[in-house]
Amino acid sequence: MTRTLLLLPSLPASIFHGETLDKVADVLTWVVLVIAPLAGITIFLLVHILPEKIAEKKHHPQAKAIQCLCLLSLVFGGLLWPLAWLWAFTAPVLYKLAYGTDTVEHGHAGDAPAGDRPEEELKALRQRVAQLESRLAGKPAAEGGKG
Repeated sequence: MTRTLLLLPSLPASIFHGETLDKVADVLTWVVLVIAPLAGITIFLLVHILPEKIAEKKHHPQAKAIQCLCLLSLVFGGLLWPLAWLWAFTAPVLYKLAYGTDTVEHGHAGDAPAGDRPEEELKALRQRVAQLESRLAGKPAAEGGKG
């Protein structure tokens, strides 16, 4: 076996020689020491926020809690990440029992949020308070409420 190896021509260790070999080594050093770790950290972070993005896309009612779990998972070295992943894909059963839906309703396209109409909301709340007070007192509800 050793005689067969001696008969083969010797192959060069590299296709580069001299200055070109030094330049290739410098580039590889930068890639290995700087670019690869940065790319690895970026990919790690992008994978870590996947459960959060999935929960937001599915309008999961506990999306903020899933986001918090993803952040905690970063602190604990990724140990909590599988829990966040499973949580993002599960249907919240107790939420559905309480609210009748398993997703967060974000209002309709034509409706403005309640925060955009404080006068109307305040008027409705005052009317509701007047109705409740009249029920407690045993009188019929006032139509317009107090202003």
